[in-house]
Amino acid sequence: MPGWIAPSLAVLIIAAAVVATSIRVIPQYERGVVFRLGKLRPIYQPGLHLLVPGLYRLQRVDLRVVTLTIPPQEVITKDNVPARVNAVVLFNVVDPEAAIMQVENYAVATSQIAQTTLRSVLGRADLDTLLAHREDLNHDLREIIELQTKPWGVDVSVVEIKDVEIPEQMQRAMAREAEAERERRAKVINARGELQASGELKQAADMLSQSPASLQLRYLQTLLELGADQNSTVVFPLPMDIVGPLLNRLAPPHNAEDPSSE
Repeated sequence: MPGWIAPSLAVLIIAAAVVATSIRVIPQYERGVVFRLGKLRPIYQPGLHLLVPGLYRLQRVDLRVVTLTIPPQEVITKDNVPARVNAVVLFNVVDPEAAIMQVENYAVATSQIAQTTLRSVLGRADLDTLLAHREDLNHDLREIIELQTKPWGVDVSVVEIKDVEIPEQMQRAMAREAEAERERRAKVINARGELQASGELKQAADMLSQSPASLQLRYLQTLLELGADQNSTVVFPLPMDIVGPLLNRLAPPHNAEDPSSE
């Protein structure tokens, strides 16, 4: 066996190993930030690439949307109510080069900015705003966080407040307040109903007073309804204009002398 075959095979094996370790496949959802001897090279697009080990260094950047859960934060609202608030942030990298060159770890930096912004913004809002106007708070949070992350090539698409935990004592106070508000509304609705009913009754009385015959028909209709219910007691309503003259005739005259005084 010639002596050059073994060195040739060794060289071929080493070359094949170098080629195998130099092959890099970048998926469609990633971009490759490449450094050659520490200097930035153009962004590698998806596909097959060859990188010489030791000469080139590749950092992959995922362009997909990342779901970041902000842990519960202790905040004090504007009206001095303690609360625990957690949120979720959706962001993605739009500039891979800036995400690597401008910040050490864009995911950790975005998480820290989101936490501090959450405490700052919610500390300027009262409890009613925090509970009833989350959409406005979410919009303000997204704008402030995106202003900080935009130089890093990170786009914040959604910021949502997930849950707000308040002390149990405050929950009971809010329940009592809501119950009192419902009672107030019920009383107002009842009063309005009484007012409308009295107006309708007045209108009906005015119409019946214009026609005595219609009043008598109404009496007969009432008696018919009472008889249909098979009641043992029947009430005859008598108008005062009929009973009044009769009572006046039966009453003694005011100027009559008392017999016992003689």
